Amino acid sequence: MTQVGKVYLVGAGPGDPDLMTVKAARLLRRGDVIVYDRLVQEKVLALAKASSEKIFMGKVLGCHCSRQDEIHQLLVAKAREGKTVIRLKGGDPFLFGRGGEEIEYLAEHGIPFEVVPGVSSCLSAPLSANIAVTHREASSAVAIVTGHNAIGNHERLDWQALSRIDTVVFLMGVHNVDTIAQKLIAAGRSADTPAAMIQTAFWDGSQVVSGTLQNIAAEVRRAAVEPPATLVVGEVVRLRDKLKRLMASNYVKFENKDSENQNQEKEEVQV
Repeated sequence: MTQVGKVYLVGAGPGDPDLMTVKAARLLRRGDVIVYDRLVQEKVLALAKASSEKIFMGKVLGCHCSRQDEIHQLLVAKAREGKTVIRLKGGDPFLFGRGGEEIEYLAEHGIPFEVVPGVSSCLSAPLSANIAVTHREASSAVAIVTGHNAIGNHERLDWQALSRIDTVVFLMGVHNVDTIAQKLIAAGRSADTPAAMIQTAFWDGSQVVSGTLQNIAAEVRRAAVEPPATLVVGEVVRLRDKLKRLMASNYVKFENKDSENQNQEKEEVQV
């Protein structure tokens, strides 16, 4: 009888393989089967061993039909073949990644599992745009919200409460940005509140669109922003230009100096 394998729910982070955890990269190299989502870059998959079976199970962009039952059954089937299965998810498995549902199903079917956290876009996307989601002068609280709930299931969201939180980060909210802005304004948030939409942070083709709650939807449409993208609302967005200048200055002052020192060390070794 074949010994049952194990399923690892692994967070792949925001996209760049350098931003994965050490454990995530190590497990990826060990996996016999890699079951991955749409938000996993080819550079991340390249870390897997050549003999691994790679199975794409991402949702097609624009299609809201769920493949979750199919994913559940696949994970169990591959584990029962004695395989080490890596369920690779963009960001973190437990933040809008349906990781909780997957481990419930695995547990019900007697499959061993482990969850490995990842860097979520709710923090890394703003950082890529030089936005600190908390700042002593501007924000001491952050709310993380799924933008999908802006329409249909919006009764689950307390817009009055959200409007009072310093920084609100909406994931998967490109198509609902207009509704999100309107609901925050209607709940009491100033229409002049700064807002920024970050598209595909740490991927090729990334871009940042900024404005206010009053005009962010129009700016997003003008720039033809596409998912995945992260919306940040709050005064922290106003500090973006200052932090960007500091980051650029730091690079010129220190990063270039480090490169010069490394080149000098190489020349000395060659001599």
